[in-house]
Amino acid sequence: MRTFLYRSMIGIFFGGFISTASAIALIYFGGQPTLDGRQFIINALGYIISGWLFTVTPLYFEIRSIRLPMQTALHFLTVTIVYLILGLWIGWIRIGVKNFFIYLGISIFVYAIMWICFYLYFKKESRKLNEDLECIE
Repeated sequence: MRTFLYRSMIGIFFGGFISTASAIALIYFGGQPTLDGRQFIINALGYIISGWLFTVTPLYFEIRSIRLPMQTALHFLTVTIVYLILGLWIGWIRIGVKNFFIYLGISIFVYAIMWICFYLYFKKESRKLNEDLECIE
């Protein structure tokens, strides 16, 4: 529970930071002298919820009673479904069958790339740890 709360706070603060940074970038680089207050608040909430979502859902991988394929499936489904609902509510994703399949394709592609990168990284780290353990004996 402590880890969940800690990660929740980190995600919320990170989402708030990204929200502020994107608003500054939009004003400074986008040449917009003003922002719509209502739209800013909706987007800020979206960034905050996204930050929370992406820092809390990796906790699936810390549940040792669930095997890696199930952890991956649960994580993917949670992130994809919640982010789809969030994106539709905020307006980041337009409603439509074509847009849904584009979103799904991008999600699967990005998730697969990220999963492979993390897998290879942790495999390399475990190999280093095993080599260090062999040196101890």
